[in-house]
Parts: sequence; structure tokens; C-alpha cells
Amino acid sequence: MTSTYVALLRGINVGGKNVIKMADLRASMTALGLADVRTYIQSGNVVFRSPRPAGELTPEIEARLSADFAYGARVGLVAAPTLRTVVSQAPDGFGQAGGEFLDDVLFVIDPLDPATMRTQIPHRDEVDESWAGQHAVYFRRLAARASRSRLSRLTQMAMYRSLTIRNWNTTTRLLAMVEESPSSPPSPPA
Repeated sequence: MTSTYVALLRGINVGGKNVIKMADLRASMTALGLADVRTYIQSGNVVFRSPRPAGELTPEIEARLSADFAYGARVGLVAAPTLRTVVSQAPDGFGQAGGEFLDDVLFVIDPLDPATMRTQIPHRDEVDESWAGQHAVYFRRLAARASRSRLSRLTQMAMYRSLTIRNWNTTTRLLAMVEESPSSPPSPPA
């Protein structure tokens, strides 16, 4: 049985580091024998299909990307049912506040646990809120005070290496791509 996955790459095309063209990324992933490889925006989101389990695919993808692009690739591999769960478990109103909040999904890469990770994330009262889901942490910042958020402190913590962050719009767009027929062309990025 073939499964659909999203590979969430950490740390590419951010601040001029680990610059990878999406055409090159698609070619690298296709060379692994993955089918229907599609990318979304420049931050390392790859939708593909494979009959192989995530446990086999993840180390192979990381090794291939590390070799092809000369960086220490770390990938969060999310199966389609897991991504559906992440979106369905979002707190009420998450991603729907009309610009009042900045809503991000912190996808956990094993061996971290979302509930444990949530307790370790720095928060500023009256600016930051978070909730733990089964596969991710949902993090909300008050947009008017976003510069005072403590989310950026996460980059200095050891656990940062075991997560990857996507905003809510990207997360829901990836779910839409996962649910599109592989034979239909992908919609252009929003």
C-alpha cells in the first residue's frame, strides 16, 4: 500500500544558510524512488508518496539530502493521517483570529514528546500561549506584541534540534496538498 508523506526539512533557506533550490530538492527526493514529489514554498516542505514505512525513509532521506546539499539534514516525516490529526487537534479558533495572533505548529521529531516539550518552551505572560497535541505543539503569539514573545529563545535550547516549525497557513496548505489527487497538478502557493 502506498502512503502519502510530508517531509519537513529543518534549517534550509533561512538567513542565507543551506540554500537549496526546490527543483534540486525535488530531483534529489525523486532519485530515492519517491513518487509524485512536490514542494511547497522555499522553506523545505516536500509532499510525496511511497510504499515504504517512515522508519526506513527518514534516515535515507536525511543521508541523501546531506550528501547532495552538503549540510546536516534533519527531517520530520509526517504521514498523511498524522497531518490530518495535527490539523484536527488544533485548539478552537487557532489560525482563525484575523491577524490578532501569529499561530505556529511545532512539529516534534522523535524522540521528543509534545506534552513534555510544551512545558519546556519559554512563554511570556499575556503574549504567548501553547497547547500540546498528540504529534505537535500549537504556539500562539499576540501579533501586536510578537517582538516580546519568547518563542525565539527556543533556538538556543537543545530540544530545538528535535522540532521544526510551520505557520498555520503552511500547515493547512500542506494538508490540502496531501489530499489532492497525485495526478492533478498542485495549486500555486498562496
